[in-house]
Amino acid sequence: METRKPITTARLRKMKEEKSPISVVTAYDYPSAMLAEQAGVEVLLVGDSLGNVVLGYDTTVPVTLDDILHHTKAVTRAAKTSFVVADLPFATYHGSLDQTLRNAARLMQEGLAKAVKLEGGAEIAPAVQALVRAGIPVMAHLGLTPQSIHQIGGFKVQGKTNEQAKKLLDDARALEEAGAFSVVLELVTDELAREVTDAISIPTIGIGAGASCDGQVLVFHDLLGFAADTQPKRMVKEYAAVGSMIRGALQQYVQEVKSRQFPAEQHTFHRPEDVAVHLYGGGNS
Repeated sequence: METRKPITTARLRKMKEEKSPISVVTAYDYPSAMLAEQAGVEVLLVGDSLGNVVLGYDTTVPVTLDDILHHTKAVTRAAKTSFVVADLPFATYHGSLDQTLRNAARLMQEGLAKAVKLEGGAEIAPAVQALVRAGIPVMAHLGLTPQSIHQIGGFKVQGKTNEQAKKLLDDARALEEAGAFSVVLELVTDELAREVTDAISIPTIGIGAGASCDGQVLVFHDLLGFAADTQPKRMVKEYAAVGSMIRGALQQYVQEVKSRQFPAEQHTFHRPEDVAVHLYGGGNS
């Protein structure tokens, strides 16, 4: 197998120029990151979606910086060549620029992430610019921004009106100008995603945004059918049904324990016949 060189922001930009699609998958722990890297995924995103997928929250809002840091450390231990991006969670980059820098620096220094991701448009451009000036690569996130789900009013497709489309396009340009190296477009119309992708020089990564983006991202558990949420999502393609396989295996384990089929003889250890063990002082000395 050919040894893959570590993915960099420069390589990602070149992939856009060469029209070579970029694969992105969320990863929240060591084994998922290792499997994704072995599969050739270019970018691993430690998303605050871990709040929904791993921690059982209804939204991403309760996810803390310490949560993201904990999971980023596990992912970066496994990722040798994939480019690891860590989310800055809710309310960690809307205060002072100093606080934003400190929060991002923790993900870089302690978590060993290669970049951070921020949700929002032109209003966060100053934060993006400050981070980039400090040497911290930034991936932006437009369209449906889950951290603002209560303000948006639900999971709605973005960019359906001319006003929405113009704002999103202006936001993408502002974020590019601020120094972002990439932008995620979530739940955006295919037509608008194409326009944004053509209008900016940095890669667009789509999720529910059509096939015109420079890359695609899916949640690890969604694409494997491993999510606790059994509601089908139109923007997700399920490549395996791992959840049902795991559930079936666990059910068989429970049944075999209760019927004493497990452990069987091949799972059991015995002492040598010539060794006598006297417990509790019983037996002959």
